[in-house]
Amino acid sequence: MTKAPAADAYRHRRILNAELAQVLYILAGLGLGLTVPRIRRGPDLPAQQVIGILTTIGLGVLGLVAVIFSLGILVVRWAASNYSPRLTEFRDTPILRQTFAFALGVTVFCISAAFTIGPHLRVSMAVLITAIVLLVLMAGLLRTLQVTVATSIQLSPVLSSIAARGRDLLDSAYPDDAGTTASPAAPLPVPCTTVTWANPTTVLQRIQVDRLVGAAQAANAVIVLRAAPGITLQCGVPVADIHGQLPASVVLGGLVVGSERTFEQDPLFAFRLLTDIALRALRPNDPATAVQALDYLEDLLGRAAAAPTEPRRVTDDDNALRLVIARPGWDEFVRTSLDDLITSAATTPSVLLRIQKLLERVQSRAQPDRHEVLTPRLTRVNAYLATLFPPPA
Repeated sequence: MTKAPAADAYRHRRILNAELAQVLYILAGLGLGLTVPRIRRGPDLPAQQVIGILTTIGLGVLGLVAVIFSLGILVVRWAASNYSPRLTEFRDTPILRQTFAFALGVTVFCISAAFTIGPHLRVSMAVLITAIVLLVLMAGLLRTLQVTVATSIQLSPVLSSIAARGRDLLDSAYPDDAGTTASPAAPLPVPCTTVTWANPTTVLQRIQVDRLVGAAQAANAVIVLRAAPGITLQCGVPVADIHGQLPASVVLGGLVVGSERTFEQDPLFAFRLLTDIALRALRPNDPATAVQALDYLEDLLGRAAAAPTEPRRVTDDDNALRLVIARPGWDEFVRTSLDDLITSAATTPSVLLRIQKLLERVQSRAQPDRHEVLTPRLTRVNAYLATLFPPPA
């Protein structure tokens, strides 16, 4: 059994970027607070009045920071209870972090400028002008944050955003950035070593294709991944097979893991979110919301019906097979999208009728060899509808 590598830097990139932005804004505010009060040109104002204004602005912005925190917590909690606990778009939105970091910078500027003015009797008007400009920029960020919040708690923009990200991933079907498809009949090198996951339970978020292909090319090996992005990795579960001589730590180093699923390389994630929203809508008997979610599910299923589901075979620059990545099958797309919904909507005619229409339309777009996955679901929906609407005697 092999051990997992050290935490990948990519997992912490967003957190580090947010912390770096806060540090930069704080340093910028400190620099302005120390330099602007030293300006001696142009009109000036009484120092004590300027200090009072700066103190008021600084304390007021600190109150805004508390409001921003409260707003973020409330919106995330509301979205988790109404949409899906897996939907974390607002929590990770850049405007939330930027507004918070900018507010800290404004506060640091006001406090440092007030201390820099110190015992001076008069100070340049540039200090007050700088504070006003920062307040205007702060108001613009708050306005943008307000619009983002309003969008995050509306159904249509949320569904549209999820579906758009799902379409992008399905249309690309994992970008072929590391090579072309090799012949499936190409022989694999020997020996074969199985790599297992030896760490606590986690979620596979992303596969570093370039890194794995480069390592396999250098060792003249082939890596066959058993796990696809979005899969939960359990301790002791096999994650890959190495054909050739290649350390297991290299393979594990190319797997980016985390505590939750993401949109990066997980084509099933958008289906799961839309299904969760529809299921939550059925719980308080809101069939209109469930039907609206099914509208977007139909589009994604229609695209998935034409998407390749065989493993992706990635080659190097010499067209030699180096990496095989598992992808979800057509039955997984259908099962994730519809099985729970069909059972939950057994007594909701409007939702059953929408699922019936969805299955019929997707079946017309799918290849004949994929009809056998849709037919049992359509039969079950028709049976539920026959129970709700029995034929007249």
